[in-house]
Amino acid sequence: MNAPFKAPTPSAAPTEPPLWDLTDLYRSREDRQIATDLEAGRRAVAELNALQGRMLTQRTDPVALGATLALAIDLYERASNTLGGLGAYAFLAASTARDDAAAQGFEADIREKTTAIVTPTVWLTLEINQLEDAEIEAALAADTGAARFRPWLRRVRAGKPHELSEQMETFIAERMPISAQWPRLFDETLTSLRVEAGKSSLTLAEALNQLSDPKPDARKAAAEGLNAALAARVPTLALVLNTVVAEKQLEDKWRGFARPADARHLMNEVDGESVDAMAEAVAAAYPKLSHRYYALKARALGKPKLDQWDRNAPLETTRPRTYDWQQGRTLVLDSFRDLGGEFADLAGQFFDNPWIDGRAGPGKQSGAYAHPVTANRHPYVFLNWMGERRDVLTLAHELGHGVHQTLAAGQGTLLADTPLTLAETASIFAEGLTFDRLLANAPQAEQRGLLAGRIEDGLNTVVRQIAFHRFEVRFHDERAAGEVPAERIGQLFLEEMGASLGPAVTLNSGYEAWWSYVGHFVHSPFYVYAYAFGDLLVAALMEHRAKDPEAFTPLYRQLLAGGGTKTYVEALAPFGLNPRDPAFWTIGTRRLERLIDQFEAIV
Repeated sequence: MNAPFKAPTPSAAPTEPPLWDLTDLYRSREDRQIATDLEAGRRAVAELNALQGRMLTQRTDPVALGATLALAIDLYERASNTLGGLGAYAFLAASTARDDAAAQGFEADIREKTTAIVTPTVWLTLEINQLEDAEIEAALAADTGAARFRPWLRRVRAGKPHELSEQMETFIAERMPISAQWPRLFDETLTSLRVEAGKSSLTLAEALNQLSDPKPDARKAAAEGLNAALAARVPTLALVLNTVVAEKQLEDKWRGFARPADARHLMNEVDGESVDAMAEAVAAAYPKLSHRYYALKARALGKPKLDQWDRNAPLETTRPRTYDWQQGRTLVLDSFRDLGGEFADLAGQFFDNPWIDGRAGPGKQSGAYAHPVTANRHPYVFLNWMGERRDVLTLAHELGHGVHQTLAAGQGTLLADTPLTLAETASIFAEGLTFDRLLANAPQAEQRGLLAGRIEDGLNTVVRQIAFHRFEVRFHDERAAGEVPAERIGQLFLEEMGASLGPAVTLNSGYEAWWSYVGHFVHSPFYVYAYAFGDLLVAALMEHRAKDPEAFTPLYRQLLAGGGTKTYVEALAPFGLNPRDPAFWTIGTRRLERLIDQFEAIV
């Protein structure tokens, strides 16, 4: 289970975002416990490896096989907990100090050491997959400890057609820390980036935030500064992307994946055809959604067309309302409370304990995330708080992940891990609840701007991410024929973004380089469709909740607490929702379309 709640000494509520304290994991990079845990990981792996071959000799004895399965998987999870905590600590510390060579070196060193320890366990899944389905079923029936891991075994068995020899699997595992240096180069390149916008020198996060400034000149300055800063780094970032994708394609070829996204689909336990259907449904809705909305927004701003840096511009020329940290906290916790007191209490622990790093600053990577660490520890939340409305929603989003991770922790590390098809559910749901509260409490004069912001968030989550996905598919397809020049990458990006944004948005010169700051393309190929998947799934859940909020909450809690024990089809069945039905995806697009109807009525 996660670390217990630790009530702090009462004090005045802070108005500035906090920094986290990682000492729940380790006191510092010099902590002696690090060496102790590395050794504990080695011991667990050695004990596990002593079992190699035993399952094959016991395949006709269900009782013995069940006991060995239970022991082997338990040892594997024990090693995962110990080494996973180490890896999490190194990553968390490095992500707030991307300009610190020592922190980056420590992260790389821990990655190499833990990989060296765990790589000899590649035999485990290979040996499990040499067993027949009937043999495994008999073993699970004979041993309740083994039966607990049925969902993990389901995922292991799904990968059987794509497994390689033990020698090849070992080589791939040992190579991973070296391959990870490419994403490291990507992160360090963007962290060192400075955007010259007028008299200001901005970080990437600050420049992206300035694109929502009420002053057109400030938005333009940030965009043009970002154009120049990214263009100077595009050769390096194009090399990184080409190399990461080439390595992936080589492995995909050996594993027998037919399409570039198939490995991700397998991890997500989703049919590629379902993802294709979702992407096609969203692309078909571009005219009714993004094209229509941006034309309306151009009219509201008194412009014939929007420059691309006006896409997220506030409608009012006065600076929109900002929020200090305490105001953001109150809004978000009140929104969680709408689901029930338990949800607010779980989210509140992140504020009451030093589990959030919210303060923006030099050396800190851009973006936001919630890291689950391992199921026997508590998660941490990372964001760059600027006090904007979007930061309130980002805080809700990441705390949604944190609450989800906390509820699922009871399953244990191997079963708590949620496929991407469900991973964004709690985060997007929390974001939606928080927006509803913002809109309900806003003076009438602010409601038009808030409605516009909600629509833009929906377009960014659904339309923009599907455009990213389509760009990614095209890039991977072209990379199969050889290295793709930076100019061609930019052209592909402009074509897909132009199709998604529509004729009311001008893609200004320099925008062709903006693909280069999207970290998911490098860190997690084909991750981005999960955002659209999650948003459309949540739209269906919210429609269901509207019918009976009281009955919804226990079903929703059950979904989150299940972690990765069920497929997304099984998890949605209690709500009467079938994501394999093509009509399922139109629930979300229609919901977004209704918001645009409301906006049109008041423009």
